[in-house]
Amino acid sequence: MNLKTFGRVTLAATAAQVGMVVAGHYSAPIRDNVFALGGMGISFLAGVFYARISRGGWADSLVGGLLSGGACAFLGIGVSVFLGDVPGSLLAFGTAGSAVAGLIGGAAGRLTAPRPKG
Repeated sequence: MNLKTFGRVTLAATAAQVGMVVAGHYSAPIRDNVFALGGMGISFLAGVFYARISRGGWADSLVGGLLSGGACAFLGIGVSVFLGDVPGSLLAFGTAGSAVAGLIGGAAGRLTAPRPKG
């Protein structure tokens, strides 16, 4: 796994997750309508970006997508639990769902990554 790419993608996706959570803390429509799909969407994109940037094989793309999608969600949901906006039980369930979204994103990123010319 490309740790440099993993760190950068996870940091950016975590910033997006935390931004969404903080916006949702102050806006009930965001909290009620965006958290679930928005969080999984961010994790999906983390997987896509990891796979496309790292240009690794299938295993690397899938594992990197799974871990980056899950890590950013865990941190974002953790902030939301700390703020009292979601129950603590969502931490495990939401992280697992977002990790799967990251895995799917890793597959999508690998499928759409530019092929080396040669």
